[in-house]
Amino acid sequence: MLAIALVDRIGSGLWASVSVLYFTYVSGLSVAQIGTLAATAGAIGIAGAPIGGHLADRFPLTRVLITVQLLRALASFTLLAADHYTLLLACSAVGGLGDRASSVLTRLYATRIAGPDRVRYQAVHRTLANAGWAVGGLAAAAALTLGTTTAYQWLLAGDAVSFVASALLTLRCAEPPSRTRTVTDSTAPTPTTKPTGPWRDRTYLAYVATETVLFLDDAVFKVGLPLWIAHTSHAPHGLAPLLLVLNNVMVVALQVPLARFGATTAAARALLIPLSAAFALGGAAMALSATGSTVTSTLLLTAAAVAFTLAEMLHATVSWELSVALAPETAQGTYLGVHGLTQSAQRSVGPLAVTAAISTGPLGWAGFGTVIALTCIVQHRLVRERLTRSPLSVGPVTVSEH
Repeated sequence: MLAIALVDRIGSGLWASVSVLYFTYVSGLSVAQIGTLAATAGAIGIAGAPIGGHLADRFPLTRVLITVQLLRALASFTLLAADHYTLLLACSAVGGLGDRASSVLTRLYATRIAGPDRVRYQAVHRTLANAGWAVGGLAAAAALTLGTTTAYQWLLAGDAVSFVASALLTLRCAEPPSRTRTVTDSTAPTPTTKPTGPWRDRTYLAYVATETVLFLDDAVFKVGLPLWIAHTSHAPHGLAPLLLVLNNVMVVALQVPLARFGATTAAARALLIPLSAAFALGGAAMALSATGSTVTSTLLLTAAAVAFTLAEMLHATVSWELSVALAPETAQGTYLGVHGLTQSAQRSVGPLAVTAAISTGPLGWAGFGTVIALTCIVQHRLVRERLTRSPLSVGPVTVSEH
C-alpha cells in the first residue's frame, strides 16, 4: 500500500501542477470556465469521503479501492479525449469524487492492517506521498519546457496510468480483517438496536468541526504565504517557492521521527498542546513579518513557514490517531468518511480565512494563529471523556478475508 501511495502521488504531481495550464492552452477554456470547473469538482468531491467510507463498511475494502482507482483512471482518460465543456466538467467532478474516496479508503486500510503501528505507518505514508509529489512536479516542470500540446497530454495520460498501476498493485494486497462483516448462527442474540452512526454522534461531529479549523494550515502554504509575500513590500517575491520547498523537505525529513511522540492515543491527545503553540507562533511570525527590513521580514517569514510546517506534521499525527480512536470498530469506515469531510471543507473555507487575515493586516494573522491555537485546546478537552471511557461491549466474531 505504501508503494501504491508513491505511484498515486507521482501521477498526481504530474497533473496537479499543470491542470490549469492544460485547461487554458489545450482545452481553450476561459478563466471563468476554469474557476467553475474547479469549484464544481471540489464541491462534488466532498461527497467522496463519506461515500467511500460507507461502502468500505459493507463490501471488501480492496475491491472498493480498486473500483475507485479505475474510476479515477476512466475520468482522466476521458478528460484527455473530451472536447466539450460539459464533458470536461463531468470528468473533473468524477475525478474529485474518486480522489477524496481513495484518500479515506487507503487510510482505512492502514487502520485495519497496521493496528497499533498505524501512527508510524501514517508518518511513512506522508513521507512517501510528499516525495511522490516532488518527483511528479519535477517531471512536469521538465515536460513543460517543451511547451507543446502533446507535452500537456502526456502529463495527463501519465496521471491516468498511475491510477491503473495503483489498481493493479491493489490486487496484490490482502483484504484486512473487518469488524463490520460478521458471522452469526441461530444461537446468537439478535441486536435490538442499531449502533449510532456518526451523524448522530454529537461528540464526533464536534470533533470534526474542530478538525476543519486545524486543517487550515494547508491554506497557509497554498494561498496565504504567496499572497502575503506578494503584498508585503519588504519581502522578496522569490521567497514564496523557496518556502514551499522548505515545507516539503521538512515533511520528508521529520514526519517519521516526530510520529513517535504520538504513538499512542494518550500521547496523540497530549500533542495538541505543543500543536497549539506552533499555530500561535506561526501566526505571530506572519504578523511581525510586515515590519522591519527585508532581512528581518525574510527571517520572520521563514520562521512562520517552519512553525506552520511543524504544526502540519504534528496535526497529521494527532488527526490520524484520534479520528480512529474516537470511532467504534464496527463503523470505522463510515466514521472516517465523515472525518474526511474536514479536508474537503477546508479547501473551500481555507482560502477565505487566509485572505481575510491578509486583508486585515498583521492583526489578522495574529488572530488567525490564535483562533487555531484555541481550537487545539478546545479539542484537547472535547475528546478527553470519550478516550478515557471503557468499551461497553464486545464485538461479534469477525471474518478476515484474504
